[in-house]
Amino acid sequence: MADRPLFLIGFMAAGKTSVGRALAAQTGRRFVDLDDELDVTLVGRDEPEFRRREAAALAQVIAAGGDPIVATGGGAAAYGDNLVKMMRSGAVVALGVEVADARKRAAGGPTRPLLASSDELAKVRAPIYRRAHAVVDTTGRTIEDVARRVAIVERFAKDDDIVVELGERTYPIEISDAAGLAGVVAKRLITITDRNVARYHASPDEVIEIEPGEASKSFATYEHLCNELIRRGADRTTVIRAFGGGVVGDLAGFVAATLFRGIAIVHEPTTLVAMTDSAIGGKTAIDLPAGKNLVGSFHQPLRVICNLLRLTTLPERERRAGFGELWKYALLDGPDLWRAVGDCATGLPPAEVIRACAAYKAAIVSRDERETRGHRILLNLGHTVGHAIESASGLHHGEAVGLGLVAAARVSSALGLAAPELEAELVEALRRTGLPADLAPYLTDDVLGRIQVDKKRSGNLVGFVAIRRVGACETTEIAVTDLQRILRPESMP
Repeated sequence: MADRPLFLIGFMAAGKTSVGRALAAQTGRRFVDLDDELDVTLVGRDEPEFRRREAAALAQVIAAGGDPIVATGGGAAAYGDNLVKMMRSGAVVALGVEVADARKRAAGGPTRPLLASSDELAKVRAPIYRRAHAVVDTTGRTIEDVARRVAIVERFAKDDDIVVELGERTYPIEISDAAGLAGVVAKRLITITDRNVARYHASPDEVIEIEPGEASKSFATYEHLCNELIRRGADRTTVIRAFGGGVVGDLAGFVAATLFRGIAIVHEPTTLVAMTDSAIGGKTAIDLPAGKNLVGSFHQPLRVICNLLRLTTLPERERRAGFGELWKYALLDGPDLWRAVGDCATGLPPAEVIRACAAYKAAIVSRDERETRGHRILLNLGHTVGHAIESASGLHHGEAVGLGLVAAARVSSALGLAAPELEAELVEALRRTGLPADLAPYLTDDVLGRIQVDKKRSGNLVGFVAIRRVGACETTEIAVTDLQRILRPESMP
């Protein structure tokens, strides 16, 4: 039995009331529908006054204590500090719904004055909903299934942690200055790390070190790790601890996914790129001479542990490189995160920025774990060209992704999707954070050729993530030859 409130937030007609009632019936907990405490018709007549009354009603529910299940109105989380208050007092789960589905569900029901502006309203509120402990997608799911998933999430939701909702494979992302292995239960834990990280951080007794750098993401290192784990007596009950940046996480994750046909792994990322991106979502891989991450699998961890104090020992270049992924998430999430990333351009980003980036990825992974529904591909923003530059030049991943974002802006403008000034705005942002911003020197024949082996290519077409504006990105298909021509016109005959 829970000992604190569970708050259900999300867009109108997401199913908050139905799911809340189902959970209350299953658990014997008190159910509160916040709209029942209010005159909802006031929304259309005087929305500011309605929001004030709604906030007061929410405060009363919180002050009353206990463990109620509370269904909030669609705008409750977006008003004032309501979301902060809910996060501090209980578990907050956002129910995800497509706007078209919300309209269908709302048809024939009570009058919803804000439904007429639902498209724009959903875009504005989406970043706020993603700040919950977790997002549970309701598309194509029964009320009973959604309620079951919410109950699993509630067990993991605490403090400022994020929860990746995947049914029985749900796991938390812990983000704090004190996050550690205390919550990991394992008969035997073996750490895989690189020599640089091992030098800076104390590790458990059983450690296997690899050479730092992208070159270690190879079949040779993969084989060495598998053999070493077997030599040490690892078995299916062993838990691997991936302790390091993206290279360690990708490589150790692939070992965990394949050794004995799969063993458990915990990610403890030590870089900005890993904390906000690569350690989350279960993608594992090694490289081939033709390109990055061409051999891999999906293998979700037991948990992701982000101790922010690890970031203080990062070399300056590594710290700056992390901003490539931060700018990516800012472009995806919206203006608030864009400004927040810009505000911390001269130092390490605060916990709330790291959390917002990680929360975006968690929400996408929960919705589209294996990149089959068209949502997760958005996370490849900047990576089509960025990976090609990284493979050919030896730049850090974040540096290459930053240049890939510039390329995405250029292509988006050429396709008539983005304003021409977007590229200049991105260049200025990258320079402000100390990242390479001049794309021209990196558009070599080698880089243009590597685009042809992008994992998202189908025939001569590649799935490309384009940008309309900050907070509005979408996928499109473009011929590889057209992409090459836009990036470097003189390269085409």
